[in-house]
Amino acid sequence: MKVFGGFRHPDLAAQCALTIGNFDGVHRGHQAMLALLTNEARHRGLASCVMTFEPHPRDYFAALAKKQEASPRRIALLRDKLSELERCGVEQVIVLRFGKQLSSLSPQAFIDDVLVRGVHARYVLVGDDFRFGARRAGDYAMLDAAGVEAGFDVARMMSYEVHGTRVSSSAVRAALAEGDMDLAAALLGRPYAISGHVQHGQKLGRTLGFPTMNLRFPHPRPAATGIFVVRVQGLDAVPLPGVANLGTRPTVDGAGRVLLEVHCLHWPAHLAGDAAYGRLVRVDLLAKLHDELRYPSLDALRDGIAADVEAARRWFAGRP
Repeated sequence: MKVFGGFRHPDLAAQCALTIGNFDGVHRGHQAMLALLTNEARHRGLASCVMTFEPHPRDYFAALAKKQEASPRRIALLRDKLSELERCGVEQVIVLRFGKQLSSLSPQAFIDDVLVRGVHARYVLVGDDFRFGARRAGDYAMLDAAGVEAGFDVARMMSYEVHGTRVSSSAVRAALAEGDMDLAAALLGRPYAISGHVQHGQKLGRTLGFPTMNLRFPHPRPAATGIFVVRVQGLDAVPLPGVANLGTRPTVDGAGRVLLEVHCLHWPAHLAGDAAYGRLVRVDLLAKLHDELRYPSLDALRDGIAADVEAARRWFAGRP
């Protein structure tokens, strides 16, 4: 899969079948849309293409209004989004920087400059609630009429449901906020996961007797927070069971940085010392134990971690 940081690039396919959206989480509704897109692209002899945005448009407008609370909680970072798009068979992804210039494009300018002259779309697939252009003034009817004029086909995919629940990024966020990891997995079609490179931290976990791996989550509002039973992929030949804290670590860090701190229940001998640093790993969040807690002392924090480790061991012991 090829990734482009804009729609003016010589290596873009001459013509494409395109879908547009934020694709936060790449949930089962997104996956159904991408399956339709890739099938239509093969049928028409076109490259399958996804156009997405960074930052999320609502992040941009929240920052503009200086209201961080208006920013949607982030399910997946760009790396995980791109990984899932590739797994779905997408051939090329265009990541557009969402800022003043893009947000001010009129719907007609977006059609002319981006869809027609930019990516040379011959087929455009959108969701049932798709809006585009400045002030979200463009809708499906306008896009469809423009396609007739400009020579590209437009299709709309209606809502996708799982057990009567409409699958959406909002539904995934709600499940993660409630700590319902089974529902989140059902909506995503896979366990909720975060990937990243293992980074150096304060080494406090070693002092407390529970060494951890640190992964940054460089967005201030993660969709999930708390203490989780996890499974780590990418360090050993088999997944490693563990327990993790996703959040701002209120007992030891006043900076408000979001980290995923993972303590593996069994540490492979070949990863002794600092061998894990710099490795790219994926952490599956399987079950939530509780919200983050502020402990009164480091001794209390140590006891709390020990209790979480035992809870994770019991969770794994109860499953094949």
